[in-house]
Amino acid sequence: MTMYHAGNRQLQDAFGSRSLADRLEATLRREAFNVADTAFIAAQSFFFLATADAEGRPDCSFKGGPPGFAAVVAPDLLVFPDYDGNGMFKSLGNLAANPHVGLLFIAMGERAGRLRVNGRAEVVADDPRMATFPGAQLLVRVTPIDIFPNCPRYIPRMTLEAPSEYAPAAGAAPLEPKWKAFPDFADVVPPRRA
Repeated sequence: MTMYHAGNRQLQDAFGSRSLADRLEATLRREAFNVADTAFIAAQSFFFLATADAEGRPDCSFKGGPPGFAAVVAPDLLVFPDYDGNGMFKSLGNLAANPHVGLLFIAMGERAGRLRVNGRAEVVADDPRMATFPGAQLLVRVTPIDIFPNCPRYIPRMTLEAPSEYAPAAGAAPLEPKWKAFPDFADVVPPRRA
């Protein structure tokens, strides 16, 4: 299976990059996570999740948590928890209609790097792995199709000042965001799931 479709090929041909694209695919693309991928993902405290509904309308979401909240648990399986959020379920709802996903992990700073994971995802409520993620209300399982690193040259040199105070932690009561108490929302905010 190739990563490229006719639209990709048309632009590759227009810019003379088809041979380069083929070499990048042959050299860097893989269908299973390797040791370096596993370590890179485990070190990240966020990633971006792209989904689309049944009609192909896209949605991109920021997913964050403590390092290791997204975890490679097998060469062909990545999992991450769904934490309490705004209740819209845009990304996870899309997965019920269209399981195709794109995940983009980015490390900023001295050791900048990017890793893309495209695949198929499912949302589950009964996976025993949920117990290993404090604060998880659901679990997303991603089976990779295309895993490939990207050149980090445009990643800005940034440093992480502090982890989010809202990131779930074992033994700590969750901190509620202020917006949940705003008059426009307070009467419709559901209680947290245990």
